[in-house]
Amino acid sequence: MKNIARIVALMLVVAFCFNANAQKLKKFGMDFKKKHYPVIGDVRIPYTDVIDYFGYVKPGEPGDETKNGKKYYYLYVWIPVVAPEIGIRMVSPVTSLTPGKASFVSPAWEGGKADKKNFFDTWISFERAEGIFKKEDILAKGKSCNWNSYGQNDDSSELPKQPSGNKYNSVLRITSEISNPLKALVVGLYRIGFTTYKVGEVQGSFYAQVGAPVKLPGVVIAKDLESLVKMMDQKK
Repeated sequence: MKNIARIVALMLVVAFCFNANAQKLKKFGMDFKKKHYPVIGDVRIPYTDVIDYFGYVKPGEPGDETKNGKKYYYLYVWIPVVAPEIGIRMVSPVTSLTPGKASFVSPAWEGGKADKKNFFDTWISFERAEGIFKKEDILAKGKSCNWNSYGQNDDSSELPKQPSGNKYNSVLRITSEISNPLKALVVGLYRIGFTTYKVGEVQGSFYAQVGAPVKLPGVVIAKDLESLVKMMDQKK
């Protein structure tokens, strides 16, 4: 009996340690600094809709674009309805989070999810493609269109620390400005750009979320335009 008790106690200790080290994210919430959103103390009202993406960048993998000596990578997002606000956040590495049935998953995820060593100092941006408001225009114009920027973010104290001990994960929130066509969150093609703050390698696993205070039926996230259109066709 004493041996059984010791085994049970050991199992409880192991379970406690595992849970204590598990990667936990607070609920993704709205921008409480805006007067038209309710505030409860210092707690953000959670987004009604949150879409997940699990990705992996292999060390040395070429970027989608190179700017100022840094590799930039993109996630393309189709948003089929008008939104009052969009939130984007990204963490790296992914240590214990796992994709759900509704999550979008990079083709590289299965081969890279076991890599717990590599990660990067996330820096994110959010942009909308000019003149693309329907699916038929994505492949025809998506690789040559101009992109309007809504902003960028480097570090956020909201998200967990990285293995380095620094809070270098990123959060960006955008409120739609109906009076400004360049800042309105309308139906169309968007992209999340990500790189590192300093010149260096983007490598390792990452987890991205897109949140909104209203339901966004039909949102699709993919690493390239061809995959995006294919997923949109499958959702019909």
